[in-house]
Amino acid sequence: MLELGEAPEPVPGPDEVLIRVEAAGITFIETQTRAGRAPKAGAVPPAVLGNGVGGTVAGVGAGGDPALIGRTVVASLNGTGGYAELAVAAARNVVLVPDGVSTLDATALLADGRTALGLHELAAPQPGETVLVEAAAGGVGSLLVQLARNAGARVVGAASGERKLQLIRDLGAEAVDYTVPGWTDPVKGFDVVYDGVGGTIGREALAATVAGGRFVVHGAAGGPPTQTGEGVTGFGFPDLMRIGQRAPELAAKALQAAAEGRLRPVIGQTFPLDRAADAHAAIEARGTLGKTLLIV
Repeated sequence: MLELGEAPEPVPGPDEVLIRVEAAGITFIETQTRAGRAPKAGAVPPAVLGNGVGGTVAGVGAGGDPALIGRTVVASLNGTGGYAELAVAAARNVVLVPDGVSTLDATALLADGRTALGLHELAAPQPGETVLVEAAAGGVGSLLVQLARNAGARVVGAASGERKLQLIRDLGAEAVDYTVPGWTDPVKGFDVVYDGVGGTIGREALAATVAGGRFVVHGAAGGPPTQTGEGVTGFGFPDLMRIGQRAPELAAKALQAAAEGRLRPVIGQTFPLDRAADAHAAIEARGTLGKTLLIV
């Protein structure tokens, strides 16, 4: 369970930065960590969850750049500490927010933007190709839709529920409900698939992919990860690890794309810090749109 409490103020060590948090991102994996269902060992309770924050630099540790103080930044933490008023991040994981991008938008783009850009670079959709984005109304999915459209591809976004389907249409993609039997029939023939769901939906998407297509497995929220086999070029979790190694670079690119008007995060809902438990419940109910943020 999540409880609001007091903790000692964190102190930045060498090459670390102290951030006065304005917003913290929430991920599905954090809800699983809280519930004890994370696929690998994560934060051990009692712990402060939260791996991505946006805010203002309030201090730097030894070896830090004092010019950062007062700057608006986003930063990835070491897996914990983000659901708080103050957080400490390694200086190498801090990304400056460019002019014209709000702190909330930047926080929403920190994890999802870098992931979407990395996945987009892997599959590299081309003009005229047909791209399927599963969970297209989510934080990563909504960005993948935009990136594929910017590349000139025909984009099909899959989700369930009219609110999510309408968001996909608003982003300029065709929308299909992947809970309807035979959902791939009207749109099959995918050159690129971004599979963030797995399970039955992932297998159905794979069957509708053209020979030689690119199939990117980046999640398994709906069942076991899809096994691509022969016939398509598959990308999977080793590729995700390599994307993670480029996190600050890709996050900076996502923020610059937002500053230039080429990428817009969908912030579907926000919750105050003291309602973090409600935010987790909303995500677990699968009714959220885009990114969910905690406002501090």
